[in-house]
Amino acid sequence: MSAVSTLPTVGTYTLDASHSSVAFIARHLMVSKVRGRFALLAAELNVAEGHGGTTVNATIDASSFTTGDEQRDAHVVSADFLNVAEFPTLTFALKELAETGAGISATGALTIRDVTRDVTLDAEFLGEVTAPWGNTRVAFSATPSIDREDFGITWNQALEAGGVLVGKTVAIEIDAQFVKNA
Repeated sequence: MSAVSTLPTVGTYTLDASHSSVAFIARHLMVSKVRGRFALLAAELNVAEGHGGTTVNATIDASSFTTGDEQRDAHVVSADFLNVAEFPTLTFALKELAETGAGISATGALTIRDVTRDVTLDAEFLGEVTAPWGNTRVAFSATPSIDREDFGITWNQALEAGGVLVGKTVAIEIDAQFVKNA
């Protein structure tokens, strides 16, 4: 791994899920966007000396998916999309870091529906701060996109006027705040 100077101080950090989010945006009917999020997240960040051995392991409870529309949410967690009954979690494990002109390039193994693909997150380290109650907190953001069909999520419906009901590309918005372990 390349040395990255834009990471927090060495240590182990746990995700503060109440101050973090993983959201998505997908095209609907080829013209509009549907937004949603996962409510249950967990992650651990281990920042290594020199950053070469830094790791991130994240897990998302797939059943916590919500768009605010019960019927759509039930369809997305069904076998047509996430198949939560068979694949209850989505995971990400960091494989490589690199410093870029704009921030951090974090490549890792993303697993959805038991299909694992490498995904590169162009991430931004937002900073490190001591909270009023004494603990150290760090934050990152990233906005990758994935092709859902790469993960075996191929359900769709053709439209009479051409096109499909659900777009292939899914934009992801990640905002993660971690708390340094004592």
